[in-house]
Amino acid sequence: MKKMTSAQAAKELKRLNDLHTALLEKERKACVFTAAIQEDTELARPEYDYAGTQAILRTFESRIIQLKHSINLFNTTYVIPEFNKTIDQMLVYIPQLTARKKKLEKMAGRLPKERLSSGYSRSSNFIEYMYCNYDVEEIKRDLEATAKELAAAQMVLDKVNSTVEFDVDI
Repeated sequence: MKKMTSAQAAKELKRLNDLHTALLEKERKACVFTAAIQEDTELARPEYDYAGTQAILRTFESRIIQLKHSINLFNTTYVIPEFNKTIDQMLVYIPQLTARKKKLEKMAGRLPKERLSSGYSRSSNFIEYMYCNYDVEEIKRDLEATAKELAAAQMVLDKVNSTVEFDVDI
């Protein structure tokens, strides 16, 4: 049993995945080889230990599974007090806030009345306008509150990821 933060666990997970990928690539290159008919195939044969390679790959896979499981358990059980949400809930909430913020930015950037350039043509004497069906100032206030909420959520999650330790069974 080992203690880690989410940030440390993520780095270890990346390291294990990189080692696994590198070994798979090495295996891909060594498990078959080409030799000319006049060559001594034993001299051309690269070093390759099938059973040993599979054992190492299974070890990496087992450690990756255990580490991911520990991270998932932590994410589903640790409650962030400031938001009364678990980390996995925060990982859904933050993209929702981001999407809301983008929508509000677009709405806040509109003029209350905008002339549509495509609405005027040579065959028509009509000029069309698009009107906001909402209070732009209310949207701006909501945008500011959403931006603050998003920043606070990101900051608290960053803090938890870098300071709160949990048990990892690897």
